[in-house]
Amino acid sequence: MPLPATDVPATQRLALDCRTLLDHRVGKGVCGCCGALRPRYKRLVDNIFPEDPEDGLVKANMEKLTFYALSAPEKLDRIGAYLSERLSRDVARHRYGYVCIAMEALDQLLMACHCQSINLFVESFLKMVRKLLESDKPNLQILGTNSFVKFANIEEDTPSYHRSYDFFVSRFSEMCHSNYEDPDIRTKIRMAGIKGLQGVVRKTVNDELQANIWDPQHMDKIVPSLLFNLQSGERTESRSPSPLQASEKEKESPAELTERCFRELLGRAAYGNIKNAVSPVLMHLDNHSLWEGKTFAVRCFKIIMYSIQSQHSHLVIQQLLGHLDANSKNSAKVRAGIVEVLLEAAAIAASGSVGPTVLEVFNTLLRQLRLSVDYELTGSYDGSTNIGTKIIKAHEERQLQEAVIRTIGSFANTLPTYQRSEVMLFIMGKIPVPGVNLTLLPNELVPQGTRMIQIMLLKSLVQVTTGFQNTNMLTALPDTFLDPLLSFSLINHSEVRLLVLQILLSLIDRHDNRPKFSKIRIISDISVLKLKVDKCSRQDNLFMKKHGQHLCRHIYLGCKEPNSDQQHYETLYALLGLLSVELANEEVVVDLIRLALALQDLALSTDEGLTIYNRCAVHALSAAYLNLICQLTTVPAFCQHIHEVIEVRQKEGPYLLPEGVFLEHPKLPPSLEKVESGVLFLQSKIAEVLGGSGYNTDRLATPYVPQYTDEDRLSKRKSIGETISLQVEVESRNSPEKEERTPAEEITFETLKSAIVDSAGMEEQERERRRQVVEKFQKAPFEEIAAHCGARATMLQNKLNQIFEITIRPPPSPSGTISSGYGQSQSRSVPIYEMKFPDLCVY
Repeated sequence: MPLPATDVPATQRLALDCRTLLDHRVGKGVCGCCGALRPRYKRLVDNIFPEDPEDGLVKANMEKLTFYALSAPEKLDRIGAYLSERLSRDVARHRYGYVCIAMEALDQLLMACHCQSINLFVESFLKMVRKLLESDKPNLQILGTNSFVKFANIEEDTPSYHRSYDFFVSRFSEMCHSNYEDPDIRTKIRMAGIKGLQGVVRKTVNDELQANIWDPQHMDKIVPSLLFNLQSGERTESRSPSPLQASEKEKESPAELTERCFRELLGRAAYGNIKNAVSPVLMHLDNHSLWEGKTFAVRCFKIIMYSIQSQHSHLVIQQLLGHLDANSKNSAKVRAGIVEVLLEAAAIAASGSVGPTVLEVFNTLLRQLRLSVDYELTGSYDGSTNIGTKIIKAHEERQLQEAVIRTIGSFANTLPTYQRSEVMLFIMGKIPVPGVNLTLLPNELVPQGTRMIQIMLLKSLVQVTTGFQNTNMLTALPDTFLDPLLSFSLINHSEVRLLVLQILLSLIDRHDNRPKFSKIRIISDISVLKLKVDKCSRQDNLFMKKHGQHLCRHIYLGCKEPNSDQQHYETLYALLGLLSVELANEEVVVDLIRLALALQDLALSTDEGLTIYNRCAVHALSAAYLNLICQLTTVPAFCQHIHEVIEVRQKEGPYLLPEGVFLEHPKLPPSLEKVESGVLFLQSKIAEVLGGSGYNTDRLATPYVPQYTDEDRLSKRKSIGETISLQVEVESRNSPEKEERTPAEEITFETLKSAIVDSAGMEEQERERRRQVVEKFQKAPFEEIAAHCGARATMLQNKLNQIFEITIRPPPSPSGTISSGYGQSQSRSVPIYEMKFPDLCVY
C-alpha cells in the first residue's frame, strides 16, 4: 500500500483505507460504523444479496434500491456499473447463485426505470448479458438470453446513437446451431438462440438510429439459423407423437418457435428489404441441396408468401425467376424444385404474383422450357458430349417441362382476362408457326427440337386457356391468334392437332358445356345433358360470319388425317357440339349440317387413303353430330329421318355408329365398298324437311366443298423437294425470257415413244434438279437467297403493273384520242359542238 500524503490527518487516512476495502466486500460482514462510509447506492446494491444465494433476492431491499434509482436517476449508471462489476467477479469465482440474483435485479431496474439516463444503464446491462453469453455454461447462456429478451420488449423513450448488436446477432446465431451432447440442453440452447434473434429483430427493426438489421451481413446469419432449426424440426416431426398426445412441453418446439420468429421477421420487411430477406433463403436451399426434395423449399416459401405484405409478393416471384435463370445449367431436379416453388408461390400470391412485368414472367418460363428441350436433345448442358460433361437424364427433363407448363397455367390463372389474352398472343408468337418455317413438312423432315418446342408451347397455351372466360369471341380469338393456331391443325402430327383442338374448346366453351361432350355417343334425349344455351350475341354472329368457314374447313381436313385416333374424333365431336350450342345461328346450323354430310361423303370415298377404322370413325362422328343437331333444331321431320337411319345402322351396320367403333377391339368389316343407301343420311331429304321450317333450302341442297388455300397446298402432303420445285416451276414459267407464247408441240407416235423410253432418265434428272434446289436453299449464303427473293418480288410487281395497265383504263371518250410524241395516247379536248353523236342520241 502506498504511503499517504503528509498533509492528510491520520484519522482521515484510516477512513479512506476502510472505504477502499469495503468496496470489494459484501456489506453484511462489516461493522456498521465503517459500512456507513460507503456510497449509498453501493450499500443498497450490497443489501439485495443474501448471505445464502439459495434464499434469492431480498425483495424489501430491492424495493429500496428501485426507489432510490427512481429518485436519483443520475445514479442509475453507477448502479449498473457496480452490479456489472459484482457479476463479473461472481462469474469468475463460479458463484452462479449471486449471478442469477444480479441479473434479476438488473431486470427489475430495467423494467422500472424509463428516464433519460437509462442509456448509460443499458450499456452496463448489455455488458453483463454479453459476459453471460460468452460463458461456456448453458445455464448462463440461457439466463443472459432471457434477460436480453425482456430488454428487447421495452420501448425506450430516448434513442441511442452508439449501441451495437453485432455481437448478439453472431452469438444468438451460433446458439441456434448448438451441438451440445445432451439433447434436452441442446434444444434449450437452440430455443434461447431463436428467442435472442427475435429480440434483436424487435429491438432494431423499427429504430432508424440503430444498425440496419436488414443488411446482408446480418440477414446472412439470422435467416440460415432460423431455416436450420425449421429443417431440424421437420426431421423430428415424423418421430414425434400425434398432436393430441403431445404434452405442453413438446408443443413449444424449436421448429414452431422458429416459424413464429421467421413470420415476424418477414412481416416487418418493407419494400426495399424483401430482397435481403429472401436471398439468404435461396442460398441456404442451394448450399444444402434442398431444392431436390421440394417439400422443405415449398414450406419455406409458403411461410414467406403468407407473411410478407401482399403488395410485395411480385418481388419474391421475381427473385425466384432470377434464381431459376441463374441455375439454368444445374440439374433438372434442382430446376424442377424451383419451378414447383414458383407454382405454389403464384397460387398464394393470386393477382399480385406477376406484378408490373407480366410478359417478363412468362418469357422467363418459356426460355426455361426451350432450354430444357435443348438439353434433352443434346444430352448435356453445354451442347457437347466431352468426357466429364454432366449427362442429362431425359425423364428428369420431361418432368421439369411438365412442371414449367403447370406453372405457366398457375400464373395465367391469376391474371385478368385482358392480360391473359396478351399472354396467349405472346406465347403464340414464340411458337414456330407454319408458313414461317418448315413446320408443315412431314415429320421426318421437321427438326425434332422444333416439333418438341411446338408441342411444349401448345401445352402451355392449353394451360393458359383453361378456365378462360370471355364475352366477345372477336376479342378472345383475334386473327393474329386464330390464324396461326388453326394452321397447326394441318400438321401431320397427331399430338399437335389434338392440342390445337383442346385450345379451341377452352376458348369457345363459355358455359361449362365441354364436359357434356366428353364422350362421342348417340343420345336419344339431349335434355339429360342439361346444356346451357344462350341466344347468340351480335359479336358472336360477326365472329362466325368471319371465321365460320375457316373453322369448318379445318374440321373437315382434320377428319382426313389418317393418324387420328378415338381421342381426336371425340375432341372434334366436342368442337362441333360447342359450336352448335355457343355460336350457332340459323346460317351456322345449315353450314354445320352440310359439313356433317360432307364428312359422310368423305368416309364413303376411297381416294383419301383412309383406313377402314378412320372411315368408320368419320361415319360415327357424322351420325353422332347429326343426332345432336337435329334435337337442337327441334324440327320433328328432321329428327325422324336421323333416328330412322340410326336405327337401321344399329341393325345392319353397328360399325357406323360410335358405340360400334370406339371400342378397345371394334368389329370392323373388311371393306366399305357396299354401303346400303338405307344406312346413309340423305342430303335431299334433310334439305326438304328443313326447308319447310324456314331454313335456306338452296344452301342446304348444295354439298359442302372446303376451299383450299395456300397453306393447304403447302401442307404436309408435299415433301420439301416437291414444294420448292413447285416454286421454281412457277418462277420459270413467269420469267421475262418466256413472255412470248411458244407454238404447241405436235404430238406423234415417235414423240410418245421417245417419252416412254426417256422417262427413266427424266426422273433421274428431276431428282437431281430437286436435290440441287434443296442444297441451294440449305447451303447458299443469306445474301444470295435474299437477292433471289428480291428478284422474284420485282418480277411480281412488274406482272401486276402489266395487269393493271390492261384492266384499268379510262372509259372511251366521244372526243377521241391523240398520240403523244412518245407513242402514248392522250385525251384530246374537243368542244361539245364538234362531237359526233349517234342518231339515236339526237332528238
